[in-house]
Amino acid sequence: MIEYAVILVFPAAMAFAGAMDLLTMTIPNRVSIVLVAAFAVAAAMMGIGWWVLASHVAAGLTMLVIGIAMFALGWLGGGDAKLLAATALWLGFDHLLPYLLLAGMAGGALAIGLIAYRHMLPPLWLTQQNWAMRLHHAKTGIPYGIALAAAGLHVFPSTLWFATAGI
Repeated sequence: MIEYAVILVFPAAMAFAGAMDLLTMTIPNRVSIVLVAAFAVAAAMMGIGWWVLASHVAAGLTMLVIGIAMFALGWLGGGDAKLLAATALWLGFDHLLPYLLLAGMAGGALAIGLIAYRHMLPPLWLTQQNWAMRLHHAKTGIPYGIALAAAGLHVFPSTLWFATAGI
């Protein structure tokens, strides 16, 4: 039964990361730290093999290096890079490509939606919301954590965590 609680950390943390990025344009470091710690606990509790564990760690490290490079180029925020790596740790190489494709599509849709939003006059009720007005400003970036979270939440049910937990 405790396995269910541990694997629920992933969707809860992803939803929180997406919401935080929307509202504040930042993803707190504690989200990625919680994801990494919960992964370690889940892997130990569910007894995944060392080869599978090594593969998941390699996926996380690979995406961390890529995320840092994208951050250095100004293509991605630092919180997004860390969230990308922590998500890859949970998903492993088996689900990394579908995750990245979905994140790219969700990010594209998000960008198109934000461009449209920035070219319209926001409704009066939104003008009272700091986060909404920050997103309306043309110089504000894209809260890409929303796309990363949405893609992670979509792919997660097809991972080994559900099969191992007997869900």
